[in-house]
Amino acid sequence: MALKRMGIVADYEKIRDFTVAVVGVGGVGSVTAEMLTRCGIGKLLLFDYDKVELANMNRLFFQPHQAGLSKVEAAKYTLRNINPDVQFEIHNYNITTMENFQHFMDRVRSGGLEEGKPVNLVLSCVDNFEARMAVNTACNELSQVWMESGVSENAVSGHIQLLIPGETACFACAPPLVVAANIDEKTLKREGVCAASLPTTMGIVAGLLVQNVLKYLLGFGSVSYYLGYNALQDFFPTMVMKPNPNCNDGSCRHQQEEYKKTTATRPKEQPAEEEEEQIVHENNDWGIELVSEISEQELRAASGPVFDLPEGITVAYTVPDKEEEAETIGNTVPETQQSLEDLMAAMKRL
Repeated sequence: MALKRMGIVADYEKIRDFTVAVVGVGGVGSVTAEMLTRCGIGKLLLFDYDKVELANMNRLFFQPHQAGLSKVEAAKYTLRNINPDVQFEIHNYNITTMENFQHFMDRVRSGGLEEGKPVNLVLSCVDNFEARMAVNTACNELSQVWMESGVSENAVSGHIQLLIPGETACFACAPPLVVAANIDEKTLKREGVCAASLPTTMGIVAGLLVQNVLKYLLGFGSVSYYLGYNALQDFFPTMVMKPNPNCNDGSCRHQQEEYKKTTATRPKEQPAEEEEEQIVHENNDWGIELVSEISEQELRAASGPVFDLPEGITVAYTVPDKEEEAETIGNTVPETQQSLEDLMAAMKRL
C-alpha cells in the first residue's frame, strides 16, 4: 500500500481482481507463482505435468520432502500456506497433446476470477519450444496477451518477452531453427549432458517477469516488449519485434489485420500547443525587479554608434561626441555669465 501512497500505483488493491495462468512450474515458473502469490494476485492457474525430483533442489521453491509429488500439487500446497486469499486452480497434464490443448484453451478463455471470463494474462515458463508454440497458438487464436520467458541451457542468460497478438511478433513470426525446420528437440540432446541450472539466473528472470506483470496489470511504469539478461557481462538488451506479415500462423495474420483496422479508426492525437510560460517575479528585500526584454532597435540605440571592427571584437563602451556632451552638460548645469572669481566669492559667502 506504500506504493499507492508514494504515487507509484493508482490503486494497488486491483491486483486482487486479476487472474494469471502460469504454464510450466519449474525453476522460473515456481518462483514466478510464489512472487505473484505474495503480491496478492486474485487467482492463479498452474499447468505442468512433471514431478518434483531431488535434482531440482539446486533451484528455488521446492523442498526435498516434496520429491515424487506433481509440481502443481506441491506448488499449490506451498502457495496456499503463504497466502490463503489467493485462488488456485491446478492442471497436471501436458498442454501439447490434442486433448489437453483444447482443455488448456478453454481454461484460458473462461478460467478467470469470475468463471466464464478469460484470464488477464498467460505466462509461459516452459523449457522447450514445443510447449511455447502450443501457448503461442492458443493465445493467437484467443487474442490473448501473454508473456514468454526462458533461461539458456548454460544457465548464464535469459529473457522475457511481451506478446500482443497482431501488435507484436508472435513466437512463430521469427521462430528458432528447431521450430522452423520441424526438428524434434529430443534429437538435439547430447548423450550424458543435461541443461545447467542456477537459482540466481532463474530467480532474476522470474523477478523481471513478475515486475513486468505488475506494471502491465496495474498500469504503471514502462513494460518491456523484450528484455534479455546476460549474466557474464551483466548486459540487459531490449528491443521491440514487429509481427511478420507472412507468419505461418494464420491466427497471427488475422490478428494483424484486426489490429490495423483498430488503429485506423483511432483518432490521431493532435500535438499540444505549448503555452508561453508566464514569468513570476518574487518579492525580495532589496527591491530588485526583472524588467521585460527591450527590443533590438532600442538596444542598438542605447549602445551608441557601431564601429567597423574585426569579427569577434566588440566595443566595451562608447564616448559621446562633443555635441552630445554639450547637450548633456546643458541639460544638467544651467548656463551663467558670471566669472569664475564671482562664483568663488558666492560660494565663500554660502
